[in-house]
Amino acid sequence: MSAWRTTIEGLPTLVKYLLVAGVVAFITFLFPNNAKFKYEFDKGQPWRYEDLRAPFDFAIRKPADEVEAEKKVLRENFTPFYELNLEVIKEKKRSLAGEFDHQLELVREEGQFEDVVRKPDAYLQFGKRFLDNLFQRGILKLAPEHEGKGDDFVINVVRGNTTQPQTVGNLLRAEEAKELLSDSLPSSPLAEPEFLYPILEGLISPNLTYNDTLSRKILEEELSKVPAYRGRVSKGQLIVTKGAYITDDIYQKLASFRAQYEEEITQKQSYWGVFVGYLLLSTLIIGVFLLYLRLYARPVFSSFNKLIFILLWLVAYSYFVYAVEQVDALSTYMIPFCILPIVIKNFYNERLALFTHLVVVLLASFLSSLGYEFAFLQILVGFVVLLSDVETREWSRFFYSIFFIFLVYGIGYLGLSLIVEGDIMEVDWTEVGWLALSAFLTLLAYPLIPLLERFFGFTSSITLVELSDMNRPLLRELSLKAPGTMQHSLQVANLSEEAARKIGANPLLVKVAALYHDIGKTLKPEYFIENQSGRNPHDELSDLESARVIISHVTEGMKMAKKARLPGILSDFIRTHHGTTRAEYFYRNYVKEHPDEEVDENDFRYPGPKPRSKEETILMMADSIEAACKSIKDPTEESLFALIDKIIAGKITMGQLENSNMTFEELEQCKAVFKQMMKSVHHVRIAYPEERAEKGQGTGEAQEK
Repeated sequence: MSAWRTTIEGLPTLVKYLLVAGVVAFITFLFPNNAKFKYEFDKGQPWRYEDLRAPFDFAIRKPADEVEAEKKVLRENFTPFYELNLEVIKEKKRSLAGEFDHQLELVREEGQFEDVVRKPDAYLQFGKRFLDNLFQRGILKLAPEHEGKGDDFVINVVRGNTTQPQTVGNLLRAEEAKELLSDSLPSSPLAEPEFLYPILEGLISPNLTYNDTLSRKILEEELSKVPAYRGRVSKGQLIVTKGAYITDDIYQKLASFRAQYEEEITQKQSYWGVFVGYLLLSTLIIGVFLLYLRLYARPVFSSFNKLIFILLWLVAYSYFVYAVEQVDALSTYMIPFCILPIVIKNFYNERLALFTHLVVVLLASFLSSLGYEFAFLQILVGFVVLLSDVETREWSRFFYSIFFIFLVYGIGYLGLSLIVEGDIMEVDWTEVGWLALSAFLTLLAYPLIPLLERFFGFTSSITLVELSDMNRPLLRELSLKAPGTMQHSLQVANLSEEAARKIGANPLLVKVAALYHDIGKTLKPEYFIENQSGRNPHDELSDLESARVIISHVTEGMKMAKKARLPGILSDFIRTHHGTTRAEYFYRNYVKEHPDEEVDENDFRYPGPKPRSKEETILMMADSIEAACKSIKDPTEESLFALIDKIIAGKITMGQLENSNMTFEELEQCKAVFKQMMKSVHHVRIAYPEERAEKGQGTGEAQEK
């Protein structure tokens, strides 16, 4: 995965623009190929345009709900078809003959039913006539959906090529046929009719059954005959006057005119003309978005995989809208657009999240058939997501945010519906269900964040919380091998977190970075004063060797971070928390001891680079201030504040903040936080030389022999 990211980062700028062009082309091909109606209108709203007359004849279409209501009535009153199976008669007669002969042999052997034995043909013929009459009349078996309809329920009985409507009450059921058998046999001319009863009873079964295929076919034919139009508008006839309120009748005329207009214009127009129109709009929207990235989100624009990550959302949501629009049973309201600002804000900032959300909604509005209401709701909820400060690492806040998202969806949709319908009873509540589904699907943001994080190499707040666990291997090793450094890191974390919160930086990121910034000290903890309790191992080294040991905690920390697979953004803090400053104490001692030698400062200088982000800048200052303030014996507020001012001034003088994007106002706010928090610091450290304090070089890594 990392190799893939490294490869694509090296691709030239031209490839990035080709990628953007591919995204524009893909989205454009998703747009419909028919011309859009040039008027916007809604029920209850005034007609904002000039008087509209029909440019051609067109039929007035019925509202879809009215057509559906008529079809519903037709379905409810539809007479189903039941088919009489006459082939059953032949089969039952054959079965009767076989069973009759079998029973006849048995009674002959036992000497019973003498009349039957003497006149078997008379009994057999009677049974056949009875079955023939019974099955010709039909024995009904109702389909489950027709049970409980009552005796007045009418069905169509199909007998060969003829169909006759009959009520269910006039037809025999299997139980009634058996009762008829028990009533008919005693009154028959047969002397021993009881012989036939068990035989005939076993042969009675339904032969009038529901013909589902025929019923569906006839029903579809009837439904297709339901008229979809009512009335007609002739060419030149006035449809609506300027300023008139759009009533239901006018709305149907306008809707019918729009449908007919789009059909006729689509037939006459050039497909490529419409395509070029959508291409221009897509290029304009995405072009403005790209310009924004280049001007205000340079790290995203410069990084290929970050640019892919952003453009992926445009492609994904455009395709989702296109796919949902192809299915009549679904609504575009079900698509969870709120996932986008949640995820982007998690990895970047609110401004980029909002801008990306607006671009996605603009593109989706061209693909959706829901009109301006769709764009209004999605933009509004996007604002709510960013204002509600959705926090995916805290489940309770996350669920509260999901609830507020649904609440805004519901209230917004209700308001829009009341504007159009004017009556709460006319509101289409099924759309509220789709909006509820959209809010629920926003929960997918939680598993998506770590997945995208791994794939694109980002760092989420979820991962940062996990890394702040003191039982993580690197932190546990640091606390065991270098407890003094661990305490220093905790103090720096507290300072950095509060300063970041004060200026609106990322407090969680800088806090976790502070915990890991000195992990390189675990290799040689005894060489750092906060871990010493007696002998100083620097006494056995030269100043140059000591400087190398001290500086190596940065390079070794980088190696440890890479081995432990820490996010790259935390490794950047390890590299930059000393910038390109010198190991000042050992440098001055070396110069003092070698007055005639030309000293190479690079041997005593940290590799850098200098901090760039606000968070990296905060960590550099907090690290120096926390270490330096501990060196003051019996500190007073005045001496403490003076030292903090000198340290920050020294960083500025030495150019360590020249690449930082922190403003001077934010720097002053951070300084105030550091002063307030360091009042309670009383740990004693070896005092720094006045000259060094004036240059602002108070760091925990400069060690005295």
